[in-house]
Amino acid sequence: MTRSVTKVLQEEGFIYNYEEVIEGNKSYLLVSLKYRGKKRQPVITTLKRISKPGLRVYTNHANLPRVLGGLGIAIISTSQGVMTDRRARHSGLGGEVLCYVW
Repeated sequence: MTRSVTKVLQEEGFIYNYEEVIEGNKSYLLVSLKYRGKKRQPVITTLKRISKPGLRVYTNHANLPRVLGGLGIAIISTSQGVMTDRRARHSGLGGEVLCYVW
């Protein structure tokens, strides 16, 4: 799941790169964040988790959320895999709303 979310963030241009590092029995993801401008402002200003273990949030394709009027993305876990709200809406899929990113 974590690899899928980072892959979506990379495809949408929010992170520069990621790689899986394995040390002994442990493996973790090394994520390179993306910055813009001379002052090096981060591209990801907010990442808000929506669905939590105590309260899962599901939606169908007609009610998929629009984040900041389309400026941000919602990451949705569907039966076809993890994808953005725009791609899920285009495919006619609903699912669990994982987080908002802008």
